[in-house]
Amino acid sequence: MPAIDLARLKKQTAQLADLFDQPSDFLRELKELLDFYVNRTLRSQGVAPSSVLPTYRTPSVVLRQIETELSSVAEKNPIQALELADALWDEGWLETRLLAAFLLGRIPPQEERLLARLTAWTQAIRDPSVRAALLTTSLTRLRKETPSLFLVLVKEWLYPTRQRMWSNGLQALVPLIASPDFDNLPPIFEIVEPVFKASPAALQFDLQELLIALHNTSPDESLHFIQQILKETKSPLPAIALRRMSPDLPLDLQLQIREMLRNTKN
Repeated sequence: MPAIDLARLKKQTAQLADLFDQPSDFLRELKELLDFYVNRTLRSQGVAPSSVLPTYRTPSVVLRQIETELSSVAEKNPIQALELADALWDEGWLETRLLAAFLLGRIPPQEERLLARLTAWTQAIRDPSVRAALLTTSLTRLRKETPSLFLVLVKEWLYPTRQRMWSNGLQALVPLIASPDFDNLPPIFEIVEPVFKASPAALQFDLQELLIALHNTSPDESLHFIQQILKETKSPLPAIALRRMSPDLPLDLQLQIREMLRNTKN
């Protein structure tokens, strides 16, 4: 792999952005660009350690520069952005799918096909880095500009009969809850209540991450929510899940949860 000359990289990515509305030509130039910066020693080893997708092992600075060039173009041309995202996704490489996820995050929430793509792609992907990008980066504008529409989408993912989508729904909520300008937790509690009451063992980490985010935003509301779950649920699963995740919670929350569990037991 050649040393990265930032001036040359900026020129290469600018030329790539000129092909934004020509998916076939864009993909051809993109492949040449990714191949130019590939580390062939690592490439020969196959996929990345944490990836289930083929990858060029592209340095992050290269992908970030491509995203920088594409960002404003995508915002101004949402229809072409969606078409290019589809083409990138269908290529099936780690880098092309990460770029596809990035483009979704630049498309206005009003684009009617956006929610369908998000649901379909999050259901289909197994690669952890692409899944994380879909649940954070791809939801950026939807989450910031139309939080009510964002919650409608997440509520669909957390519907009681769609348990295989629950993990996606829980993870998607964390960036919204953690946002400094978000403090409307009651709708969140309503959406996640069925999941906390069920407390599947497979979702322990997701529930733990969500609980920490909720507690950081509003400790009193969050603890009251958990207390109501424990009182209203006949199943022992919520209490079991809380005991299991307790050692990994922040100390103040850990102590409060343990006290709550003791009082509930008594």
